[in-house]
Amino acid sequence: MEKVRGIGGFFFRAEGPKELGQWYKDHLGIDLAPQYSGGTPWHQDAGYTVFDPFTQDDPMIPAGKTWMINFRVDDLPKMVDQLRGAGIEVADIEDYPHGKFATLTDPEGNGIQLWQPPIT
Repeated sequence: MEKVRGIGGFFFRAEGPKELGQWYKDHLGIDLAPQYSGGTPWHQDAGYTVFDPFTQDDPMIPAGKTWMINFRVDDLPKMVDQLRGAGIEVADIEDYPHGKFATLTDPEGNGIQLWQPPIT
């Protein structure tokens, strides 16, 4: 069976797409989509990507939203401190056997989960 090799893009509606894109660039280091031929999009490190549909009422996804994105990070405490230093509210880090997690929302209320996988 032929199968996909990874996520090639993540597209979503926003009230202020330019401002929201800049927020992701400024606070999470995600390069914006190129607006001209030859531009370079964000390049993520190789690693696991979880694909998991949730129930309509799962509390992990903010009320009134249909998605949440999870980003892998190398140093979750450092990332959380960086975001909090910029005045962004981030939940306390939770530690599980499959890694450390912290959640926040972007300026439009979309769910973001930061994940530091366990060191193997």
